Amino acid sequence: MGVEGGRMNQDRKSTLSALSTSIGLPSFFIASLVFVLSLAGLACSTNLGSKSLPPDVEATISTLGDEINAERYDKIYNEASEQWRQSSTLEEATANFKTLRAKLGPVESRTLQSATEQQNSGGALKGRAYIVSYRTKFQNGEGMETFTLVEKDGRWQLARYFVNSTALK
Repeated sequence: MGVEGGRMNQDRKSTLSALSTSIGLPSFFIASLVFVLSLAGLACSTNLGSKSLPPDVEATISTLGDEINAERYDKIYNEASEQWRQSSTLEEATANFKTLRAKLGPVESRTLQSATEQQNSGGALKGRAYIVSYRTKFQNGEGMETFTLVEKDGRWQLARYFVNSTALK
């Protein structure tokens, strides 16, 4: 492994050297440019993959999961973000949750698949947002469950909730 690691570093140096020579720029400049572009990509969003979530985001999703399992749909609706309440009425949201519950049953387990933090200057998810997806085992099937949370006044609120499962067909 130590030899491979050394070889990889040597290959990177050779590639940077060849690149800088072919376009007439010093390798330090090329390396700096690559670093800056990498940071710029991270500034817009961070994908945590299978890493852990920030505790406040995780706690919000856990609470939402408990509320869904307890069928407290009015509480979910009333504590959700403005975006959620503008996109559906309490009756529509409740009907959707009841349909999911009837077809899939309660959640038995969730495995984090991805978590993306976003900082948006405009659009429907203006401000700080997290989009968190789980591979979820329900009583009557499996699916992908996605929570979209927005931060408002230091608190995370549900903006979107989506379940994709073949058991819903």
